[in-house]
Amino acid sequence: MTGILLWIVLGGIAGWIASLIMNTDGQQGLVLNVVVGIVGAMIGGFIFGLLGESPVTGFNLYSLMVAVAGAVVLLMIVKTVRN
Repeated sequence: MTGILLWIVLGGIAGWIASLIMNTDGQQGLVLNVVVGIVGAMIGGFIFGLLGESPVTGFNLYSLMVAVAGAVVLLMIVKTVRN
């Protein structure tokens, strides 16, 4: 149960930071920030794995960076598809 809560917290923080970077914060609420952050963590983990780096390793600064990077990629894709 603790792991799920940590994923939600990490996802929320990562999604919020990514939405600030991509200037989509006004369009996203808390739930969407969490979803974007969690999906971003999976995307970021996949990309970092391809580059020979560690994927998300737990609740730490490195994992937050990976999740934010993946969330930014996700938001870039969504913005491209919408336009």
